[in-house]
Amino acid sequence: MDTIRLTTAQALVRFLNNQYVETDQGHTQTNEAAQQHAAHEDGAERFVKGVFTVFGHGNVLGLGQALESAPGDLTVYQGRNEQGMVHAAVAFAKQSRRRQIMACTASVGPGSANMVTAAATATANQIPVLLLPGDTFATRQPDPVLQQMEHTHSLAISVNDAFKAVSKYWDRVSRPEQLMSAMLNAMRVLTDPADTGAVTIALPQDVQGEAWDFPVEFFRKRVHRIERRQPHPRDILAAAELISTKHKPLIICGGGVRYSNAGQELKDFAEAFDIPFGETQAGKSAVESSHAYNLGGIGVTGNAAANTLAAEADLIIGVGTRFTDFTTGSKSLFRHPEVEFLTINASAFHASKLDALPVVSDAAEGLRALKTVLEVQSYRSGYGEEIAKAKAEWQQERQRLASTDYSSGSFVPEVAGHLDHELVEYAEALGTTLTQTCVLAVVNEQIPQDAIVIGAAGSLPGDMQRMWEATIADTYHMEYGFSCMGYEIAGALGIKLAQPDREVYALVGDGSYQMLHSELVTSLQERRKINIVLLDNAGFGCINNLQMENGMGSIGTEFRYRSDSGKLNGSVMAIDYATSAAGYGAVTYRVTSISELEAALADARKQTVSTLLDIKVLPKTMTHGYGAWWHVGTAAESDSKAIQDAHSRREEGLKQARRY
Repeated sequence: MDTIRLTTAQALVRFLNNQYVETDQGHTQTNEAAQQHAAHEDGAERFVKGVFTVFGHGNVLGLGQALESAPGDLTVYQGRNEQGMVHAAVAFAKQSRRRQIMACTASVGPGSANMVTAAATATANQIPVLLLPGDTFATRQPDPVLQQMEHTHSLAISVNDAFKAVSKYWDRVSRPEQLMSAMLNAMRVLTDPADTGAVTIALPQDVQGEAWDFPVEFFRKRVHRIERRQPHPRDILAAAELISTKHKPLIICGGGVRYSNAGQELKDFAEAFDIPFGETQAGKSAVESSHAYNLGGIGVTGNAAANTLAAEADLIIGVGTRFTDFTTGSKSLFRHPEVEFLTINASAFHASKLDALPVVSDAAEGLRALKTVLEVQSYRSGYGEEIAKAKAEWQQERQRLASTDYSSGSFVPEVAGHLDHELVEYAEALGTTLTQTCVLAVVNEQIPQDAIVIGAAGSLPGDMQRMWEATIADTYHMEYGFSCMGYEIAGALGIKLAQPDREVYALVGDGSYQMLHSELVTSLQERRKINIVLLDNAGFGCINNLQMENGMGSIGTEFRYRSDSGKLNGSVMAIDYATSAAGYGAVTYRVTSISELEAALADARKQTVSTLLDIKVLPKTMTHGYGAWWHVGTAAESDSKAIQDAHSRREEGLKQARRY
C-alpha cells in the first residue's frame, strides 16, 4: 500500500480538501465564481468550504501549522469568539441547504467549551458543522497542561467530553491512525439528511503534530451522494386512504421542505387538493407568503389565520417538521375531536411523533408520490371560502399592527396592564415613540425583496413569523430550534459567506446584541457586508412579558440601574449602540422615528461595509398570541393571587393538551 508521511493535522486538512457532495438539487451558491471554484469536473461540489479558527496553544502548532503550510482550497477565517464562529458556520450550512459546510477549530479548555452552546444549536436544528476542538495531551506527560480540567475519578475525561450531549457524532483521535475511521464516520453523519448536526472530533494537541505513514488511498476524492429518500408505496397508499376520509386537512410546512427544495411540490399539492398550509419558523419562505394557500406562521408564534384553521382541522399533515411545542402549541393547538396526524419526514424519529401515520421520505418525493395517488381518487378537501377569509382577516390585523404609532400619546390594547407612565418613562429615556411592529413593517417594505433576514431569540421571532412577508424563496432564516441568543449577527456573516451577492439583515434585540456581536468585526475584516437592525427596548422584553403575564413582578429582565434600595429598579439605561459599532468601523445610524428609519435603510443599501441601525423602540409593543397556548412552568405555591391564577390557567391548559 502506498503511503505518505504526514502529521495528523496535515492529514486531516488534506482529507477535508478531497470531500465532495453530489445531489439532484443543483448548486447551493448564487455566486458563479464560487460555483466554478467549488464544482469538480463531474458536477460534484466541494463539501467543506473553509475553517473558522480561534487559535490557542492547543491547536495553533498542530492544526494551525497544517492550515498555514498547505490549506489547499480551504479558506481560513479568523473568528473573534468561539461560539460566534460556530454560529456563523451553522448559518452558512443552513443557507446552503446543508450541501456545503464549514469546520471550526478552537484551543483546549475554555476555547473548546465556548463552542458547546453553538454545537447544541447545530444539533437541535439538524444543521451539519464539523468541530475540531484541541484536547489535552494523549500521552499525559505534561498533565495538568495549561487550561486542563482535571477529574479525580477519571483522567480520561476532558472538557471535550461535554460535546457528547450536543453532538450527533463524537470521537477523540488519540492515535494518528484513528483519524481515518473518525473522519469517515464524521462524513457519514455530516451528509445524512435525516440525522445530521454537530460532529465533534477531539484532537489532543500532541497527536495533532505526531507523524504517521497514512495510506494514499485515504486522500482520494470522495463523492458523498445526498440521496432523496423514497417513500414506501404501502405508506403512500395508507396516507392517501387517511386523507380521503378527512374533510379539512391542514399542512404544516417545516424546515425539511426547504432543505429538500420542495416548495414547488408543496404548492402543487396544496393547489391540487385545496389544502391550506401553515409555516414553522424553519419552513417559512419555502413558499412565498402571498400564495393563496399559505396561511403564514403557525403555533405559539403563529398568526390568527393559521391557528384558527388548525383548531378546526381534522387532519394535520406535517411535512419536514419536528413538531416543537411552539409549533404545536404544547400539543393543544389541534382541537378537533377527530383530529389525526400524518407526517412526511426523512427521519423515522420525527415522522413518528404525535402518534402519526408516518411516511419516512424526502419531502419532495413524498409529496409527489402522494399527489399521484390522490389525483386518481379525485380527492378535494371540504374547504369553501374559509382559507381566503382567514388570510384576508389576518392581513387586516397585520396592517393594524404595522400602523400602530404612539406619537399621539394614545396606547393600544397590547400594552394593557403595563402602566402608561412606564411607557412614558421609556419614551423619555430612549427618545422614541416607535413600536416594534411598525419598525418591522417598514423594514419589510423597504429592503430588497431578495434580501435575506435572520433572527433567533426574544420577541422578534414571534413578530417576524407573524409580520414578515417573504416574496422570494429562502429569504427568511430563523434559528428557533434552540432559539440561541447571539446567533443573529454571527449567522448573518455565515449567510453572507454562503450567498455573497445578497443583502443580509440581522434583526436582533439589544439583549442578544449585548450577549454576542463579535463576528461583526469578522464581517468587516472579510469585507462581507451585513446589516444589523438592532431594536433596543432596554431589556429582555420577551421574558419580561412572560414573567409579568404569569403574575410576577419585573425582576432581572429590564436594563435598569441599581437603585438606592439595592434592587435593579432604578432608571432605564440608555445605551448608544451606534457609537460602539462605529468604533469597529461599521457605518451606523441612530433611529427614533419612521422618517429616520426610512432614510437609514436607504443609505445603508449604498454602503459597502457592514452597517448598524440603532433603533429605539418602546417595550410591550410586540405582537401577542393568537389562539395558541404554551406550557411553561409556574409556581404551584405562592402568596400572590396573580401567580395562583397563572398556575390555575396552566392546569386548565394541560387538561386540553395531548399527553404525548
